[in-house]
Amino acid sequence: MYLRTSNLKRRRCDLDIIFMGTPDFSVPSLASLDDRYGVKLVVAQPDKEKGRGKKVLFPPVKEEALKRGIRVIQPVRLRTDTAAIEEMRAIEPDFIVVVAYGQILSEEVLSIPKYGCINLHASLLPKLRGAAPINWAIIEGHEKSGNTTMLMEKGLDTGPMLLKDEVVIGEKMTAGELHDLLSQRGADLLLRTVEGISKGTIKPEAQDHGSHTYAPMLKKETGLIDWTKDAVEIERLIRGLAPVPGAYSFIGDDQVKILEAKVIQDTFGKPGEITDVSKAGLVVSTGNGSLSIQKVQYPNKKPMAIRDFLNGNRIDSTEFKGGIK
Repeated sequence: MYLRTSNLKRRRCDLDIIFMGTPDFSVPSLASLDDRYGVKLVVAQPDKEKGRGKKVLFPPVKEEALKRGIRVIQPVRLRTDTAAIEEMRAIEPDFIVVVAYGQILSEEVLSIPKYGCINLHASLLPKLRGAAPINWAIIEGHEKSGNTTMLMEKGLDTGPMLLKDEVVIGEKMTAGELHDLLSQRGADLLLRTVEGISKGTIKPEAQDHGSHTYAPMLKKETGLIDWTKDAVEIERLIRGLAPVPGAYSFIGDDQVKILEAKVIQDTFGKPGEITDVSKAGLVVSTGNGSLSIQKVQYPNKKPMAIRDFLNGNRIDSTEFKGGIK
Protein backbone atom coordinates (compact mmCIF):
# COMPACT_ATOMS: atom_id res chain seq x y z
CA MET A 1 0.00 0.00 0.00
CA TYR A 2 1.29 3.45 -0.92
CA LEU A 3 1.44 5.94 1.93
CA ARG A 4 2.64 9.51 1.64
CA THR A 5 5.62 10.03 3.94
CA SER A 6 4.07 13.13 5.51
CA ASN A 7 1.16 11.05 6.78
CA LEU A 8 3.05 8.20 8.39
CA LYS A 9 3.62 9.81 11.77
CA ARG A 10 0.10 11.16 12.01
CA ARG A 11 -1.77 7.97 11.23
CA ARG A 12 -3.18 5.84 13.99
CA CYS A 13 -4.70 2.42 13.58
CA ASP A 14 -6.98 2.45 16.63
CA LEU A 15 -10.13 2.75 14.50
CA ASP A 16 -11.14 0.86 11.38
CA ILE A 17 -13.05 3.10 8.95
CA ILE A 18 -14.83 2.51 5.67
CA PHE A 19 -15.44 5.68 3.67
CA MET A 20 -18.34 6.09 1.24
CA GLY A 21 -18.41 9.10 -1.07
CA THR A 22 -18.25 10.15 -4.70
CA PRO A 23 -17.91 13.87 -5.70
CA ASP A 24 -15.25 16.46 -4.99
CA PHE A 25 -17.19 17.68 -1.93
CA SER A 26 -16.20 14.40 -0.22
CA VAL A 27 -12.47 14.52 -0.94
CA PRO A 28 -11.28 16.66 2.04
CA SER A 29 -13.19 14.37 4.41
CA LEU A 30 -11.57 11.27 2.96
CA ALA A 31 -8.12 12.86 3.13
CA SER A 32 -8.52 13.98 6.76
CA LEU A 33 -9.84 10.62 7.96
CA ASP A 34 -7.11 8.74 6.11
CA ASP A 35 -4.40 11.04 7.51
CA ARG A 36 -5.69 10.53 11.05
CA TYR A 37 -6.73 6.89 11.09
CA GLY A 38 -5.98 5.18 7.78
CA VAL A 39 -9.13 4.37 5.80
CA LYS A 40 -9.52 0.63 5.15
CA LEU A 41 -11.85 0.74 2.14
CA VAL A 42 -13.52 3.32 -0.10
CA VAL A 43 -16.93 2.76 -1.67
CA ALA A 44 -17.79 5.10 -4.56
CA GLN A 45 -20.27 5.34 -7.39
CA PRO A 46 -19.28 3.70 -10.72
CA ASP A 47 -17.09 5.50 -13.26
CA LYS A 48 -18.86 7.56 -15.92
CA GLU A 49 -18.31 8.05 -19.64
CA LYS A 50 -18.22 11.62 -20.90
CA GLY A 51 -18.18 13.29 -24.29
CA ARG A 52 -18.30 11.95 -27.81
CA GLY A 53 -15.16 9.93 -27.24
CA LYS A 54 -16.79 8.17 -24.27
CA LYS A 55 -13.78 8.92 -22.09
CA VAL A 56 -14.04 7.14 -18.75
CA LEU A 57 -13.87 9.52 -15.79
CA PHE A 58 -13.15 8.37 -12.24
CA PRO A 59 -15.19 9.95 -9.43
CA PRO A 60 -13.01 12.47 -7.49
CA VAL A 61 -13.12 10.28 -4.36
CA LYS A 62 -11.78 7.31 -6.31
CA GLU A 63 -8.94 9.43 -7.70
CA GLU A 64 -7.95 10.52 -4.19
CA ALA A 65 -8.21 6.98 -2.81
CA LEU A 66 -5.98 5.55 -5.55
CA LYS A 67 -3.36 8.23 -4.87
CA ARG A 68 -3.36 7.08 -1.27
CA GLY A 69 -3.25 3.37 -2.06
CA ILE A 70 -6.70 2.66 -0.63
CA ARG A 71 -8.77 -0.12 -2.16
CA VAL A 72 -11.89 1.13 -3.99
CA ILE A 73 -15.06 -0.77 -4.82
CA GLN A 74 -17.83 0.67 -7.02
CA PRO A 75 -21.05 -1.36 -6.82
CA VAL A 76 -23.72 -0.31 -9.28
CA ARG A 77 -26.39 -1.02 -6.67
CA LEU A 78 -24.92 -1.63 -3.24
CA ARG A 79 -28.08 -2.96 -1.58
CA THR A 80 -28.12 -5.98 -3.96
CA ASP A 81 -24.34 -6.48 -4.29
CA THR A 82 -23.69 -9.36 -1.90
CA ALA A 83 -19.95 -9.47 -2.59
CA ALA A 84 -19.49 -5.78 -1.80
CA ILE A 85 -21.50 -6.03 1.42
CA GLU A 86 -19.54 -9.08 2.54
CA GLU A 87 -16.23 -7.31 1.87
CA MET A 88 -17.40 -4.40 4.00
CA ARG A 89 -18.57 -6.71 6.77
CA ALA A 90 -15.25 -8.63 6.77
CA ILE A 91 -13.39 -5.46 7.75
CA GLU A 92 -15.43 -5.30 10.97
CA PRO A 93 -15.34 -1.49 10.85
CA ASP A 94 -15.79 0.76 13.82
CA PHE A 95 -17.36 3.38 11.55
CA ILE A 96 -18.76 3.73 8.07
CA VAL A 97 -18.48 7.40 7.16
CA VAL A 98 -20.74 8.63 4.36
CA VAL A 99 -20.25 11.94 2.54
CA ALA A 100 -22.33 12.49 -0.60
CA TYR A 101 -22.18 8.85 -1.66
CA GLY A 102 -25.26 8.95 -3.87
CA GLN A 103 -27.11 5.75 -2.95
CA ILE A 104 -29.53 5.02 -0.12
CA LEU A 105 -28.06 2.48 2.28
CA SER A 106 -29.95 -0.65 3.27
CA GLU A 107 -30.49 -1.64 6.88
CA GLU A 108 -28.07 -4.50 6.24
CA VAL A 109 -25.27 -2.01 5.51
CA LEU A 110 -26.32 0.36 8.30
CA SER A 111 -25.93 -2.48 10.82
CA ILE A 112 -22.33 -3.33 9.88
CA PRO A 113 -20.16 -0.86 11.86
CA LYS A 114 -19.59 -1.05 15.61
CA TYR A 115 -20.43 2.61 16.29
CA GLY A 116 -22.80 3.11 13.36
CA CYS A 117 -22.84 4.89 10.02
CA ILE A 118 -22.02 8.59 10.30
CA ASN A 119 -23.19 11.00 7.61
CA LEU A 120 -21.96 14.53 6.91
CA HIS A 121 -24.87 16.60 5.57
CA ALA A 122 -24.35 20.13 4.21
CA SER A 123 -27.16 21.88 6.08
CA LEU A 124 -28.24 22.72 9.61
CA LEU A 125 -30.64 19.85 10.13
CA PRO A 126 -33.56 19.42 10.29
CA LYS A 127 -33.60 22.23 7.72
CA LEU A 128 -32.92 21.33 4.09
CA ARG A 129 -32.88 17.56 4.13
CA GLY A 130 -32.29 16.10 0.70
CA ALA A 131 -30.05 16.25 -2.35
CA ALA A 132 -29.21 19.95 -2.87
CA PRO A 133 -29.05 21.79 0.48
CA ILE A 134 -26.22 24.12 -0.55
CA ASN A 135 -28.10 25.46 -3.56
CA TRP A 136 -31.44 25.84 -1.80
CA ALA A 137 -29.92 27.61 1.21
CA ILE A 138 -28.95 30.47 -1.12
CA ILE A 139 -32.02 30.31 -3.36
CA GLU A 140 -34.31 30.54 -0.32
CA GLY A 141 -32.33 33.40 1.20
CA HIS A 142 -31.04 31.74 4.36
CA GLU A 143 -28.66 33.86 6.43
CA LYS A 144 -26.75 30.83 7.70
CA SER A 145 -25.77 27.41 6.46
CA GLY A 146 -23.43 24.76 7.81
CA ASN A 147 -22.75 21.08 8.25
CA THR A 148 -24.40 18.52 10.49
CA THR A 149 -23.05 15.09 11.34
CA MET A 150 -25.64 12.46 12.22
CA LEU A 151 -26.12 8.78 12.85
CA MET A 152 -27.75 7.30 9.78
CA GLU A 153 -31.04 5.42 9.86
CA LYS A 154 -33.48 4.21 7.25
CA GLY A 155 -35.13 7.61 6.60
CA LEU A 156 -33.69 10.36 4.38
CA ASP A 157 -31.48 12.58 6.57
CA THR A 158 -33.67 11.86 9.60
CA GLY A 159 -31.12 10.33 11.99
CA PRO A 160 -30.01 11.67 15.39
CA MET A 161 -27.71 14.68 15.12
CA LEU A 162 -24.18 14.62 16.52
CA LEU A 163 -22.33 17.90 15.86
CA LYS A 164 -23.08 21.10 13.92
CA ASP A 165 -20.90 23.80 12.42
CA GLU A 166 -22.52 27.07 11.29
CA VAL A 167 -21.32 29.50 8.63
CA VAL A 168 -22.73 32.84 7.53
CA ILE A 169 -23.90 33.10 3.92
CA GLY A 170 -22.46 36.33 2.55
CA GLU A 171 -24.58 38.66 0.43
CA LYS A 172 -22.59 37.81 -2.71
CA MET A 173 -21.76 34.19 -1.91
CA THR A 174 -22.43 31.67 -4.68
CA ALA A 175 -23.30 28.01 -4.33
CA GLY A 176 -19.82 27.15 -5.56
CA GLU A 177 -18.19 29.23 -2.83
CA LEU A 178 -20.43 27.80 -0.13
CA HIS A 179 -19.76 24.28 -1.45
CA ASP A 180 -16.00 24.74 -1.13
CA LEU A 181 -16.26 26.26 2.35
CA LEU A 182 -18.50 23.50 3.71
CA SER A 183 -16.39 20.81 2.05
CA GLN A 184 -13.28 21.94 3.91
CA ARG A 185 -14.98 22.60 7.25
CA GLY A 186 -16.86 19.33 7.05
CA ALA A 187 -13.62 17.38 7.15
CA ASP A 188 -12.74 18.82 10.56
CA LEU A 189 -16.28 18.29 11.85
CA LEU A 190 -16.09 14.62 10.89
CA LEU A 191 -12.80 14.15 12.74
CA ARG A 192 -14.31 15.66 15.88
CA THR A 193 -17.41 13.53 15.48
CA VAL A 194 -15.55 10.23 15.05
CA GLU A 195 -13.32 10.98 18.03
CA GLY A 196 -16.24 12.07 20.21
CA ILE A 197 -18.40 9.04 19.41
CA SER A 198 -15.54 6.59 19.94
CA LYS A 199 -14.77 8.19 23.33
CA GLY A 200 -18.40 8.49 24.35
CA THR A 201 -18.31 12.29 24.72
CA ILE A 202 -21.04 13.08 22.16
CA LYS A 203 -24.69 12.49 22.95
CA PRO A 204 -26.92 12.04 19.85
CA GLU A 205 -29.81 14.53 19.65
CA ALA A 206 -33.10 13.64 17.97
CA GLN A 207 -34.23 15.94 15.18
CA ASP A 208 -37.39 18.00 15.47
CA HIS A 209 -39.14 16.25 12.61
CA GLY A 210 -42.05 18.69 12.70
CA SER A 211 -39.81 21.62 11.66
CA HIS A 212 -37.90 19.95 8.81
CA THR A 213 -37.67 21.39 5.31
CA TYR A 214 -36.58 19.74 2.08
CA ALA A 215 -33.95 20.55 -0.56
CA PRO A 216 -35.00 18.59 -3.66
CA MET A 217 -32.70 17.54 -6.46
CA LEU A 218 -32.09 20.29 -9.00
CA LYS A 219 -33.88 19.89 -12.32
CA LYS A 220 -33.26 21.73 -15.58
CA GLU A 221 -36.39 23.80 -15.11
CA THR A 222 -35.17 24.94 -11.68
CA GLY A 223 -32.76 27.30 -13.42
CA LEU A 224 -35.25 28.90 -15.84
CA ILE A 225 -35.67 32.52 -14.76
CA ASP A 226 -39.16 33.90 -14.32
CA TRP A 227 -38.67 37.62 -14.89
CA THR A 228 -42.04 38.48 -13.29
CA LYS A 229 -40.53 37.62 -9.91
CA ASP A 230 -38.78 40.05 -7.58
CA ALA A 231 -35.23 41.09 -8.56
CA VAL A 232 -33.90 39.98 -5.17
CA GLU A 233 -35.43 36.52 -5.60
CA ILE A 234 -33.98 36.15 -9.11
CA GLU A 235 -30.54 37.27 -7.95
CA ARG A 236 -30.59 34.58 -5.24
CA LEU A 237 -31.50 31.98 -7.86
CA ILE A 238 -28.53 33.09 -9.97
CA ARG A 239 -26.11 32.81 -7.04
CA GLY A 240 -27.69 29.56 -5.86
CA LEU A 241 -27.01 27.89 -9.21
CA ALA A 242 -23.59 29.44 -9.92
CA PRO A 243 -21.26 28.33 -11.35
CA VAL A 244 -23.15 25.13 -12.25
CA PRO A 245 -25.70 24.25 -13.42
CA GLY A 246 -26.45 27.96 -13.89
CA ALA A 247 -29.66 29.98 -14.04
CA TYR A 248 -30.72 30.73 -17.61
CA SER A 249 -33.08 32.54 -19.95
CA PHE A 250 -33.36 33.12 -23.70
CA ILE A 251 -32.32 35.95 -26.01
CA GLY A 252 -33.86 35.12 -29.35
CA ASP A 253 -33.03 31.47 -29.96
CA ASP A 254 -30.02 31.46 -27.65
CA GLN A 255 -30.24 29.92 -24.19
CA VAL A 256 -28.04 32.17 -22.10
CA LYS A 257 -26.71 31.27 -18.66
CA ILE A 258 -26.64 34.18 -16.24
CA LEU A 259 -23.90 33.69 -13.68
CA GLU A 260 -23.70 37.02 -11.84
CA ALA A 261 -26.05 39.98 -11.35
CA LYS A 262 -26.63 43.00 -9.13
CA VAL A 263 -29.99 44.19 -7.82
CA ILE A 264 -31.23 47.64 -8.85
CA GLN A 265 -34.24 48.86 -6.88
CA ASP A 266 -35.93 50.75 -9.75
CA THR A 267 -38.03 49.08 -12.44
CA PHE A 268 -37.53 50.57 -15.90
CA GLY A 269 -39.70 48.40 -18.15
CA LYS A 270 -41.78 45.26 -18.38
CA PRO A 271 -40.44 41.97 -16.95
CA GLY A 272 -37.62 40.59 -19.09
CA GLU A 273 -37.07 43.84 -21.02
CA ILE A 274 -33.45 44.88 -21.55
CA THR A 275 -33.43 48.58 -20.73
CA ASP A 276 -29.72 49.33 -20.94
CA VAL A 277 -26.73 47.70 -22.62
CA SER A 278 -23.29 48.90 -21.53
CA LYS A 279 -20.00 47.50 -20.32
CA ALA A 280 -21.15 48.32 -16.78
CA GLY A 281 -23.88 45.70 -17.07
CA LEU A 282 -26.93 44.51 -18.94
CA VAL A 283 -29.95 46.00 -17.16
CA VAL A 284 -33.11 43.85 -17.21
CA SER A 285 -36.44 44.71 -15.63
CA THR A 286 -38.23 42.26 -13.34
CA GLY A 287 -41.59 42.14 -11.60
CA ASN A 288 -40.13 44.35 -8.87
CA GLY A 289 -36.83 46.13 -9.47
CA SER A 290 -34.18 45.43 -12.08
CA LEU A 291 -31.03 43.37 -12.42
CA SER A 292 -27.69 44.49 -13.79
CA ILE A 293 -26.29 41.32 -15.33
CA GLN A 294 -22.52 41.13 -14.87
CA LYS A 295 -21.53 37.71 -16.26
CA VAL A 296 -23.09 35.47 -18.91
CA GLN A 297 -22.34 32.28 -20.80
CA TYR A 298 -23.63 31.83 -24.34
CA PRO A 299 -23.97 28.36 -25.92
CA ASN A 300 -20.59 26.74 -26.61
CA LYS A 301 -18.80 29.76 -25.12
CA LYS A 302 -16.83 30.31 -21.95
CA PRO A 303 -18.30 32.39 -19.11
CA MET A 304 -17.60 36.06 -19.79
CA ALA A 305 -18.05 39.36 -17.98
CA ILE A 306 -20.48 41.59 -19.88
CA ARG A 307 -17.73 44.13 -20.62
CA ASP A 308 -15.66 41.40 -22.28
CA PHE A 309 -18.63 39.91 -24.10
CA LEU A 310 -19.55 43.28 -25.63
CA ASN A 311 -16.04 43.75 -27.01
CA GLY A 312 -16.80 41.28 -29.80
CA ASN A 313 -20.55 40.64 -29.68
CA ARG A 314 -23.89 42.40 -29.97
CA ILE A 315 -27.12 41.99 -28.06
CA ASP A 316 -29.63 41.69 -30.92
CA SER A 317 -32.80 41.51 -28.85
CA THR A 318 -34.42 43.92 -26.43
CA GLU A 319 -35.74 41.31 -24.03
CA PHE A 320 -35.19 37.95 -22.37
CA LYS A 321 -37.86 35.37 -23.07
CA GLY A 322 -38.88 31.91 -21.95
CA GLY A 323 -39.09 32.49 -18.23
CA ILE A 324 -42.30 34.53 -18.08
CA LYS A 325 -45.28 32.54 -16.86
